[in-house]
Amino acid sequence: MNLDLHPAPPASAFRKLALGTWRSPRDPTAYASLDVRMEPALAFMASHRTRTGRRLTVTHLVAKAAADALRRYPEANVVLRGQRPWLREDVGVCVLVVQPATGASRVDLTTATVHRADAMPLEALADALESRVSRVRARADVEIERGKRRSSRLPGWLMGSALRLLSFVWYGLNVDLRRVGMPFDPFGSVAVTNLGSLGLEQGFVAMVPYTRVPLLLAPGRVRDVPVVEAGGLVPGKVLTLTCTWDARVIDVDLAARVLRHIGEALEAPQGWDAPGGEAR
Repeated sequence: MNLDLHPAPPASAFRKLALGTWRSPRDPTAYASLDVRMEPALAFMASHRTRTGRRLTVTHLVAKAAADALRRYPEANVVLRGQRPWLREDVGVCVLVVQPATGASRVDLTTATVHRADAMPLEALADALESRVSRVRARADVEIERGKRRSSRLPGWLMGSALRLLSFVWYGLNVDLRRVGMPFDPFGSVAVTNLGSLGLEQGFVAMVPYTRVPLLLAPGRVRDVPVVEAGGLVPGKVLTLTCTWDARVIDVDLAARVLRHIGEALEAPQGWDAPGGEAR
């Protein structure tokens, strides 16, 4: 067995309509964004580095907040199999990684995923992500590099069919493909791509159908903007967090609750350092 799953509760009338309306993961994409005051998060990251000597990033904070949100709202930790949503037992956080050009290898984009992320304290999750990202960025992850070599041999006209077949075996049949050299659940429950690291203030990322990931988060660059406090304008630090989700399995109310939870965690990050603050 590949994933540890159990059936979701019976679908609501709207969910049945959504499942019947959209047949392809390309169609039901929905978007939202949230502006987050980042002064507390920036101060928290600076204080943490001074106190521990260890670096935290916006990606770490968003990943941790997302994992906690899926623990709080498990109905959003879902994968679509056939025309039925299934709830995941594991919360896996996937981050997108840019691989720089090295030798004959061109710039590439791939993923690094940490499972059971909701059970990890912030620092442990940050360490796990950094370890995975470093290996992936250095092209030292054997399974990922093997998969890339295999896919590079496929002609373009066959790629779509191959990805759909792989997705069907991974998720539709729920088969663990590690025995044939493929990674275990490589995309997780939620994906985070830090557009701010590319200098972008805001962007809406596209869903990737074969990954079956229904929730994608994209924090932008922290920027200086005027904000209203106590009836007056003051300088502020603001980050725009955008969200892309699959409307067949996550409705707008649930997406809003997840997004608000993440925003509130970023605006009050001190709880991650408190006893029992591993998840909230």
